Amino acid sequence: MNLQKIYTALLTADLAAAEGWYTKLLGRRPDNRPMDTLVQWELFDHAGLALSTDDEIAGRGVMFLYVNDVAAERRRLQALGIELGDDIKGDYSTLAQVRDPDGNVITLATPPSRSFPPA
Repeated sequence: MNLQKIYTALLTADLAAAEGWYTKLLGRRPDNRPMDTLVQWELFDHAGLALSTDDEIAGRGVMFLYVNDVAAERRRLQALGIELGDDIKGDYSTLAQVRDPDGNVITLATPPSRSFPPA
């Protein structure tokens, strides 16, 4: 398999409302609207986020976003009306979670403090 790109795809009941919420979360509007039921953010060269109302495209899910500073993101999001849960001290990083309007779990995490054990 020669992967070129990966998208996290999340299902939403209200695409306009989800687009607004994720615009706040990510700090910018989506990059693409390939169809009426789908919006996409190009987050990196090889990764993106897709929101859809079409359950053939996406299902309920979770998404992890690595950020440099969870506390700074907490303050930024709080000013926009998005409340992260309490910090969760993990073995490798600090996490904080929030559910989007459709119940998908979004976890913000600091980069791992040390390498994960090999699989």
